[in-house]
Amino acid sequence: MEDINRIKVVLVEKKRTNKWLAEQMGVKPSTVSKWCTNSSQPDIASLLKIADLLEVDIKELLVRKYKNFILSQEL
Repeated sequence: MEDINRIKVVLVEKKRTNKWLAEQMGVKPSTVSKWCTNSSQPDIASLLKIADLLEVDIKELLVRKYKNFILSQEL
């Protein structure tokens, strides 16, 4: 299955855990685990909340190569 989100990567970058995100979101840790493995996807409202919690732009959660994406937009 193709990776659709970068939640796992951003959690690592922000030094946060799946358990922390689950507690903040009010969901089961297994739900966050499914998001991190891309076996299921959070809805848009959840993605917005995740972006706020992790203090990132929502695009950073959706685009695999976010930095390359941003650089290509600046050209």
